[in-house]
Amino acid sequence: MMTRLYVGNLPLDLDEEGLRALFAVHGEVLSVILMTETASGRSRGFGFVQMPAAAAEVAMEALDGLALREQDPDAGLLRVNVARDRGAKPPRRTY
Repeated sequence: MMTRLYVGNLPLDLDEEGLRALFAVHGEVLSVILMTETASGRSRGFGFVQMPAAAAEVAMEALDGLALREQDPDAGLLRVNVARDRGAKPPRRTY
């Protein structure tokens, strides 16, 4: 069984390979998606990591609340939890 994890409060300069490396220490990483701004391509500070359920549990326990940038007092703590399915979006109204 696979688990999709939400990862928030990421440093804006972290790329997909860096995110993959962060989670790979705790088990097999099946996919990584880093959300970016459409116009600029810059990171939006969150993403998703898919891992086997057991590895995801270990990674969540180890990484949730971790300070990636201890030298930066403005950097927040990493948020890692099971991603919720937001369901299908309603159709957009066009005028």
